[in-house]
Amino acid sequence: MREIEQIYHNNFGIAFYWKDHNTTISDKVQLVFKETGFYFTVQELNHFCDLIEDSMIENACCEACEMKYSCHKFLLKTPCNSIDLAVNMTELKSIKDLVEGSLFKIELDEYVYGVGMN
Repeated sequence: MREIEQIYHNNFGIAFYWKDHNTTISDKVQLVFKETGFYFTVQELNHFCDLIEDSMIENACCEACEMKYSCHKFLLKTPCNSIDLAVNMTELKSIKDLVEGSLFKIELDEYVYGVGMN
């Protein structure tokens, strides 16, 4: 099994970099959740974050409903034009946390080990 460097995880999934001969390959992020894996650049991950936010706004009709986010699934667009995911609102929130947490950690590491180093 190949080695990984974990970026972020939650109860729904994990984001990580692949390693090759003890060298971290940081040009793409492997995102795995719900038996699905995506291999995104940081730019694609940011785009996915925007698509998730759009979907949350578009499907925010559950506040007054007694089923509260668990009744139906809807399509979540991805940066891959030919792939949409069927998710419910609970899954969407978990994906949102996974993507935002990953982006936060990536940006924090870039600052701490890049611009922020003295």
